[in-house]
Amino acid sequence: MRRLYYLLVCALALSCGAPKDKDTAQGAQPGDIIPAPVEYALTSGSVESAKVAQLPQKVKISEKALSKRLNGKELTDWQLKGAYWLEVGKKTVKIEAADEEGVFYARQSLKMLAALDSTVTCCTILDWPRFQYRGLMLDVSRNFQDKEFVKKQLEMMALLKMNRFHFHLVDNPGWRLQIDAYPRLTQFTAWRPIPDFWEWEDSGGDVSGGAFVEEGTPGAYGGYYSKEDIAELLAFAAERQIEVIPEIEMPGHNYETRAAYPELVCSLMKAPDDWELCPGKESTYEFLENVLLEVFEMFPSPYIHIGGDEAGKRNWELCPDCQARIKAEGLQNVEELQSYMIKRMERFAHEHGKRIIGWDEILEGGLAPDATVMSWRGTEGGLKAIAQGHDVIFTPSRYCYLDHQQDSLQYKPVSSPVPLEKVYSFEPLVEGISEADVHHVLGLQGSLWTEWVHEAWHAEIMLYPRAFAIAEVGWSQADKKNYPDFERRARAWSAVARQMGYNVYDSKNKQYTK
Repeated sequence: MRRLYYLLVCALALSCGAPKDKDTAQGAQPGDIIPAPVEYALTSGSVESAKVAQLPQKVKISEKALSKRLNGKELTDWQLKGAYWLEVGKKTVKIEAADEEGVFYARQSLKMLAALDSTVTCCTILDWPRFQYRGLMLDVSRNFQDKEFVKKQLEMMALLKMNRFHFHLVDNPGWRLQIDAYPRLTQFTAWRPIPDFWEWEDSGGDVSGGAFVEEGTPGAYGGYYSKEDIAELLAFAAERQIEVIPEIEMPGHNYETRAAYPELVCSLMKAPDDWELCPGKESTYEFLENVLLEVFEMFPSPYIHIGGDEAGKRNWELCPDCQARIKAEGLQNVEELQSYMIKRMERFAHEHGKRIIGWDEILEGGLAPDATVMSWRGTEGGLKAIAQGHDVIFTPSRYCYLDHQQDSLQYKPVSSPVPLEKVYSFEPLVEGISEADVHHVLGLQGSLWTEWVHEAWHAEIMLYPRAFAIAEVGWSQADKKNYPDFERRARAWSAVARQMGYNVYDSKNKQYTK
């Protein structure tokens, strides 16, 4: 991380020579930053970017003072926490906010202004977020990235005023989180003999067929985060106003869990290559509850993401334990069995002061009473959840899945292209949401799955500049949307990000570089 900090300082102190399609005589202006601020005005003069960080800052944390700046504009409590007024003068910087969060965001705007040009135009900015949840998800199960890589992305998220990091820690190809009660999860299923995900998956075999190897095996690929690593990452994120939400998958995507603890498999299996846990066995719930107790202790977020997607359910139709559970609980089918499991885990989470998030498949068989739905198969699941009175986070794959290629020529194509303009075009308040239900839309998330993304540089190529668009859609007002102007600003910030050491896809010329 020292290299990243050094590069950021350099970017703040020097002109980056970023391209602009406007007169640059006055230097960087509020209309150049990402995400676009709600209101701003230019004042006379400018200040050298290299001197901005040394200007004395007069900070006032006062809801009353900020309310005067808002001049009658009504904000929700969470918007007010993130709101700020910033004045950049020749000799001083003034910040007014209702909370430290707003002060932090004012300083991110100041950093971005200073990084964009050799001078900053004197100005005022009045700004606040549009949505409460402005997130990115990183899948580290399929291809592991170390804590320094995660910190680097948290740093960029902070500059973009993004505030939720969804940490996809466990899935079929590897368990990435230390759990003291179940050491085999990291001693064994955090490591596999084949680095390439698709080669590993195509190798097939059952749980005993060599899918994983012991930690320390020569040539083993993988890794995991110790509890000390997690504490370090969470402290780093908290300093940047970012909440880290862990995901512990259940009942599907658990091939690695079954490999470490095969007693969690259904007693009779119709489809041995399916990956779900057995929701009929009481030992499954004991395992999940013990795991979650340690996760709750590690992560202060009020949320736990429990997955809930793509469970095969074929084995449950044959398994005597599952059928006995269905009969005992008065359930009708395996869909209701999954709903029983999710509802039971939600009750457990509530007992420990947590709320659950699940992918939109948790709607099947009946939604848990207080669950938040992450809508990925389009927006229909989100609309259905809202109609039932539930909160929703939108991450529809055709707009927000950042593992999709950015154009038809891109390195390692995954699926139909999701170019920058398409990401930017997404509107979280989708058609069909009434004014009375708007509060149920928490926001949106860009999601990076890593089946095709092995190297750190490639992960960044997929994240940037599309994460810039996610950030702006989540923060800026809908009536400010202007793709040509956003593209100008995205190209400028991409140039800065490259100088900071990030790998950024050139969406205009359709080029990527390491």
